[in-house]
Amino acid sequence: MKNNLSNIKKAKYYLDKNECVGIPTETVYGLAANAYSNIATAKIFKLKKRPKKNPLIVHYHSLKMLQLDCETNYFFYKLYKKFCPGPITFVLKLKKNSKISKNVTNNKKTLAVRFPKNSVTKKLLKSLKYPLAAPSANISTKISPVSKEDVKDEFGKKIKFILDGGRSKIGLESTIISLINKPEILRLGGAEIKKIKKILKSDIKYNNKKKKITSPGQGKVHYSPGIPIRLNVNKAKQNEAFILIKKRKLSGKNFYYLSKSKNLKNAAKNLYRTLRMIKKKKFKSIAVEKIPNKSFGEAINDRLLRASKF
Repeated sequence: MKNNLSNIKKAKYYLDKNECVGIPTETVYGLAANAYSNIATAKIFKLKKRPKKNPLIVHYHSLKMLQLDCETNYFFYKLYKKFCPGPITFVLKLKKNSKISKNVTNNKKTLAVRFPKNSVTKKLLKSLKYPLAAPSANISTKISPVSKEDVKDEFGKKIKFILDGGRSKIGLESTIISLINKPEILRLGGAEIKKIKKILKSDIKYNNKKKKITSPGQGKVHYSPGIPIRLNVNKAKQNEAFILIKKRKLSGKNFYYLSKSKNLKNAAKNLYRTLRMIKKKKFKSIAVEKIPNKSFGEAINDRLLRASKF
């Protein structure tokens, strides 16, 4: 993380040339490119092997720049004031004169947007004349990266530069909320639903039954280490990695703890790192004990369920 200013300039150099760059955010690392460029955004899909129908999240530094591309509303400003910059993504109506590449939206009239909190990426965004399309910096359906090293694992030398901003503090993707009609949660993530409900004074629902993909993070298979995962398990099989929510007196070489004391926020932060570690140890399967389905536990269970369907 040394010489951040020179590294930011280096990232800007490649982005200005329509290349893709790995960037840090508080949620996970992103694979970023100029959101206004058809050439640059096409490279994201190619590198990630991402289906064209799956839209991208666009990252902004300021409200002023966002307002050039999207229509905002009462619900947006309520949530923006509380959560931004931070781990929440808004689906908004796209303005007709927006410069956003049609690759980003899959020709839809809506756009998923967010304001990342990581200080390095905030400085980078401030230095640019365009917002950044930046899905997670991983091969499509695989484990999301939470460090520069994870991004290297995924792409090697296929991307020009990775901007180092330390380990992601949240370790799970942003919560996505559609504000097109009435507010609707499209993906669980780093912003808790109970806090969103409190701000909006509404019993907002999580809709995971949508058949059409209207925002990122709605694919049935995602976040996978590429090996079978068994959920809600009391005991692991022989030679099977066992993920546990809290530290036990008993331990084994196949035991992996998400937290010391059943702290769901810490567990969420450690989930992807743990899955990646298990894969590197070459286990053939993973067992996961039952995780409380509340607070960040809901998001953990959502990720594990999708990862188990590889």
